[in-house]
Amino acid sequence: MSMSESVTQETIQKTADTFKVLSDPTRIRILHYLCQKEASVSDIASGLDLKQSTVSHQLRTLKLYRLVTHRREGTSIYYTFKDDHVMQTLEQMIDHIEE
Repeated sequence: MSMSESVTQETIQKTADTFKVLSDPTRIRILHYLCQKEASVSDIASGLDLKQSTVSHQLRTLKLYRLVTHRREGTSIYYTFKDDHVMQTLEQMIDHIEE
């Protein structure tokens, strides 16, 4: 769909809500980390020097907006970036800012 085509109000609202979720620096850090590899809460927490409770809270929000997914392996849960389009957009935005 091109930008000139009609977009429903619901789609516009969901897009705005997703951008709000992506406006949090901690969530961006977590998503950027998950761009590199699948990881558990403890992996993310230690890799980003965050509290596990902070990571868990942010992952709940990211799951709610379908930006991450998870799989269980034994007693561990591993998270991955779910949406390739959003991943590419995030990477492009970071590249743009770093230019």
